[in-house]
Parts: sequence; C-alpha cells; structure tokens
Amino acid sequence: MSFPATRLRRLRATPVLRELVRETRLSAADLVLPLFVQSDPGHQRQPITALPGVSRLSITAAVEEAGAARALGLPAVLLFGIPDRKDAEGSGAYDDEGIVQLATRAIKQAHPDLVVMTDVCLCEYTDHGHCGLLAAGGAVGSSSTFDDDANVDNDSSVELIARTAVSHARAGADVVAPSDMMDGRVGAIRSALDGDGFEDVPIVAYSAKFASAFYGPFREAAGSAPAFGDRRGYQMDPANGDEAVREALLDAAEGADVVMVKPALAYLDVIRRVKDATRMPVAAYNVSGEYAMVKAGAAAGALDERAVVLETLTSIRRAGADIIISYHAKDAALWLQT
Repeated sequence: MSFPATRLRRLRATPVLRELVRETRLSAADLVLPLFVQSDPGHQRQPITALPGVSRLSITAAVEEAGAARALGLPAVLLFGIPDRKDAEGSGAYDDEGIVQLATRAIKQAHPDLVVMTDVCLCEYTDHGHCGLLAAGGAVGSSSTFDDDANVDNDSSVELIARTAVSHARAGADVVAPSDMMDGRVGAIRSALDGDGFEDVPIVAYSAKFASAFYGPFREAAGSAPAFGDRRGYQMDPANGDEAVREALLDAAEGADVVMVKPALAYLDVIRRVKDATRMPVAAYNVSGEYAMVKAGAAAGALDERAVVLETLTSIRRAGADIIISYHAKDAALWLQT
C-alpha cells in the first residue's frame, strides 16, 4: 500500500512536538477579569447565584480580588459598579464619588501596575435599566410608549456617557470601555477626554455588541435588566456580520484604540472578520451566559471544566481576539501555570 509523503500525524506524536508547532497560544497576559463592585461594607463578598464563583464585592474585597488577579499574571480588571441609588438620568455613573470612581482609586493605589478598565454605560445607574436617557414625553411602564427601545435618545445619552468616561479617567482609570452602543459615542468620549487632559487614556469600544440571549446572569449580577422592552433598538441584531464590521470601522475612525465583539462564542466568525477588517487590537467578551453554561455542565458532571474552559478561551484567541474578558480568567491563569 502506498502512503502519501505528507503525514500530518508526525507532528502530533508527542506533547513536546505538539507544543512546538502550536499555532495559537493562550496565556494569562491575554485575559481580563470583570469585577462587580458595590458600596455596601456589610457584604464584603455577596455571591451571585447565576454566576457560581463570582460575587458582588465591596471596595475592600475588590482591592483584594484585584491583587489576587495580578498575582496570577492577569494584566487587567474591568470594573462594573452597583450604585446605592438609581435615577432616570443615571447620575451615579458620572458622580466623581460614585462606586466605580471610588473603587478605581482604591485599586490603583494598592496595585499601581494593574490596568484598571472601567465599563462606561448608564444601564446600571438608571431606574429604567436602559443604557441611555429616555426621550422626552415618555414614562416608564407605559407600554404604548415603550414598545421597543427607539425611545432611548441617542445624542443626549452620548453627552452623559462622555461625561462618565472623563469622571472615570479623573479617578485614575487606565482604560475606558463604553458599552452602550449609542452612535457617535466613541468620538464624543475621545473629544471629552482630550479636552480634559486625558489624551493618553485609551478607549476599548464595545463596537459589535449584539442583543444576545447570553447576558441573563450579568443582569442579575449588575441589577441592570430593563424595566420595559429590550435593547434591540441599539444593540446589534445577532444575524448581522457585515454591520458588525461597519460598527468596528466607524469606532476606529472615531478614535477607538481597541474594538470589541460581545458575546464571543456564538460570534467567533465576527471576531475574525473584525480583526481582518481593522487590523487593530480586538477584544472579545466571554459573557456571563457562556460562563454559566460551563459551570452548569461541570456541576452536572457532563464535562471537564478545566479542559472546556481552556479550549474555549483558545478558540476565541484563534478567531483573532487579542484580549479576552472572562469570568474564567483567574481559574484559567492558575491552570495555565500547571
């Protein structure tokens, strides 16, 4: 029997050979750990039922968690704030003494070499749960007015989102990450940061953020579920890949330093297309629903959590992501050491 001269199995014969020719490498340096921070000092760590192993943290606990992340080789954390109160304007988002601002100062003081990214959005701070201001003339709970999200006013929301980004930069944030999906917000943030002397603060733009079914656990964690309607009027239709590329290119033109695709696993093709189109750093958010599915499968004994997590994160890197935001980040960093 005649065999071909090329046998691809030759380079799979031993672990060392496989490692030598491995095309995609995953390391702790690729990962960012999200943190949920609240001001209640009575609950240092409040477990989140929908996200096993993840907690809402007091500022003190967030500083500790950030230090543990850095010790494992993680370069950055991404902060989400849970305020004491909410209002129609989301004023807690741009309060210089707000929860993210206070946590940023504390973490940067304790861990100056850790990159602190901050989520820039209004949804956790508005009493209606949407990512921007409501258009004039509506009232929360009026189904005739709020059949969808077209009543979230883009331009007035952008003004407050830019104000929030500047407030985060003043508190010491190394990177700001707008997640609202309002049109033009990257340019407005860039202008506002530059005008306040923060020309060197990068923007990681949630450029292709889809109206996904995978966000459920996050909304429990952050208390940010919409009080009416959904977010399909400003987040992207999951069916659209060309539009995702357009969004990323527009954000790049407005001054984004990194573009993001969210979620990750159901959008690996979009990650690759955005990377190829922009040729700039691309982040991908391995979101709460993706995390929760792995945790549920592992708890049921249906899969090997370590193997699945590392395979999943490697696949996101292989698709083109340079940065992966993941609730698995600490575990993955530890597993990569062994």
